[in-house]
Amino acid sequence: MRTLANAERIAEEEGGDLEVLVPSALFHDAVNYPKNHPLRHSSQQMAADAAEKMLKSVKNYPKGKIARVKTCIRECSFTNRTSPSTLESKILQDADALESTGAVAVMRTFASAGGLEKPFYDLSDPFSRNRKPDSGKYAVDLFYDRLLKVGLIMNTKTAKRMALKREKFLRRFLRELENEASLRVGSAGEV
Repeated sequence: MRTLANAERIAEEEGGDLEVLVPSALFHDAVNYPKNHPLRHSSQQMAADAAEKMLKSVKNYPKGKIARVKTCIRECSFTNRTSPSTLESKILQDADALESTGAVAVMRTFASAGGLEKPFYDLSDPFSRNRKPDSGKYAVDLFYDRLLKVGLIMNTKTAKRMALKREKFLRRFLRELENEASLRVGSAGEV
């Protein structure tokens, strides 16, 4: 539902066909395998097929728009970074990517780390100042590998503005984490 809200907000300023965007946002993760599942890379196609099946059963849905919905879903992947071919695909890709930054992303990052029994940070260099971030190993490193980079990959001006606002929050969060947890290491630079 957050992706749908993001898509609607972006479309308010950028345009786009809501009859394509709404079902695309609702179905984009209808099939979503874990990152380590062998069918992970088939998720988008399977979700697009599920959307097609559902939309064909909706009596008043314009059948000519189903192919556009499928395209949006196939081109949505944040991880695969498929080049979007339509305005609606750009908007959906941005709306989904926005979920990878901001307050909800912080909660998801640490919830996932807990579930995977992954340490929150490297005790010797919590903020990756003297090493390459390794988000597979430490939760805070995901900020540097992904969360703080979302604004760089946005397709629309509206989403870029939204991402930059969320990035500022992430930087404030990291500064507060450093202060509260007394994680200062040497005379390292700014977070």
